[in-house]
Amino acid sequence: MKENTQIKVDSKQVVITENNAGQRIDNFLIRYFGKIPNSRIYQMLRKGEVRVNKRRTRQSYKLEVNDVVRIPPVYISEKHTLTPNQSIQKKILNSIIFEDEGLIAINKPPGIVVHGGSKQSYGVIEIFRALNDDYRSLELVHRLDKDTSGCLILAKGIPILRKLQEILRDRKSVKTYLALLSGSFTESEKIINKPLRKNIIRSGERVVTIDKNGKSASTIFYRKRLFSDATLVKIELLTGRTHQIRVHSASMGNFVIGDKKYGDKAVNLKFKKKGLSRMFLHSESLNFISPITKKRTIIKAPMEKSLVNFLEKLD
Repeated sequence: MKENTQIKVDSKQVVITENNAGQRIDNFLIRYFGKIPNSRIYQMLRKGEVRVNKRRTRQSYKLEVNDVVRIPPVYISEKHTLTPNQSIQKKILNSIIFEDEGLIAINKPPGIVVHGGSKQSYGVIEIFRALNDDYRSLELVHRLDKDTSGCLILAKGIPILRKLQEILRDRKSVKTYLALLSGSFTESEKIINKPLRKNIIRSGERVVTIDKNGKSASTIFYRKRLFSDATLVKIELLTGRTHQIRVHSASMGNFVIGDKKYGDKAVNLKFKKKGLSRMFLHSESLNFISPITKKRTIIKAPMEKSLVNFLEKLD
C-alpha cells in the first residue's frame, strides 16, 4: 500500500509584525500551515505546543507587534487536507449580499460554522479561501453561531479588519436579529441588562450563564407578531457577548425556539412537529459607518424561505 507523502515543518520562532498584529493566534496558525486540519491547530494550542512569548496561549489571543510565536514541528500529510466540496462552495458564493473594496457580507446559511475547529473540518472562512486566491486574505469581523443564519461580515485583510471591529463595537452601529420566542411576549418593548459569563461547565459542556461577575450585556426586544403560543421579536444588541440573545431570552422564560443548548426540550419538540427544522434565530441587519466610504452602510439579509413559510403556517 502506498504511503502518504509527508512533509515536516520544523520548529521555528516567528516575530509578529504590523501585518499580523491584531490577528487571532488560531487564524494566524491556520494561514501559516495551510495544509493541516484545523483540528490539529486547536490541538496544538490546547496542549501548549504553540507558545507566545514562551507562554501558553488561548486560541482567541490577539497577536501584538513583537510577540514571539514558537511554531512546533509538524508533519503535513496530503491525506488529511480537506477541501469543501463544490456544492458548499457554490452555496457560500451565492450567499454574498454586499461587497466593496474593503469587505464582503453574506447571508450565512444555518448549519455552517463560521470557522473550522476541533469538531468541524471547515467553516465559512475556509470555504471562501478554497474558492480562489482573491479570498485568501479574508478575515472574520465577527461571529454567528452554527445554527444562526443572516448577516456575516468578512474583511479583506488585517488593517480593514481592525477598523471594522472598532466600528461595530461603537454604539452608533446597530445590529438587529429576528427570533421566534416561546410563549406570549406581553410587552411591546423590553430591555434586558444582565451580565454574562462564559465557559462555565454544566453537564459536561461549556455554556454562558448570567453571573454578577460576568461582562455587562444589554439586549432590547421588540414585539413584532404575536401567535397563540409564540412571539416573533426583533432584537437589537447593545453589546456583543457570546450567546447573548439565547441566554437573555431564556432568562425571561421566553426561549428561542429550536435552541438545543439553552432552550426548552418540550417546546422544541412541539414546534419540530409543526415543521420547524432549525433554531429560529436570524441576523437581520447591520447598520454602520463604512471605513471605506465614510458613509452609513445598511446591510440586510432576508430570512430564508423555510422560516417565512413556517410563520405563515403559524398564522
